[in-house]
Amino acid sequence: MTLGDALHGTGAGLWYGAAMDTPAGPTARGAASSTPGDPGVDRRGFLCAAVGVGLARRMQEPSGMYGLIGKITATPGNREALAAILLDFSVAGMPGCLSYIVARDPSVDDALWVTEVWDSEASHKASLSLPAVREAISRARPLIAGFSDRVVTRPLGGIGLAANRAG
Repeated sequence: MTLGDALHGTGAGLWYGAAMDTPAGPTARGAASSTPGDPGVDRRGFLCAAVGVGLARRMQEPSGMYGLIGKITATPGNREALAAILLDFSVAGMPGCLSYIVARDPSVDDALWVTEVWDSEASHKASLSLPAVREAISRARPLIAGFSDRVVTRPLGGIGLAANRAG
């Protein structure tokens, strides 16, 4: 039985069948359990299912973190100037900012990717009213040809995020 089978209830040997009210029958080996009072549970299958359900539940729980990934295209020849503005202000002074990364797009000469991780969506929204952010936006606006590929994410964790999140 695979973890996927255990999570989806398609593997043999789970306690209950698809209706969740009838025993699933023999274990994965095809024979009932020899333990008295045991309804024919495949212990390995059950363990896989129990671990899988816990993992699935954890992945469904909101992390509380808020992420944004977006592509910014600079006006022709202004990518480096735009990057300098985006990197000019200190994210250390932005409450709730866990990560702020500006990267060059290696395949598009005038494009940058900005990846942000915040402790919450509210912190991100609040940052937009900070004087340093408002000033950077006003300086950057003339150098921006457009925005694309904006994606909101719910970060689960990663290198550096746990340390930043702890404060």
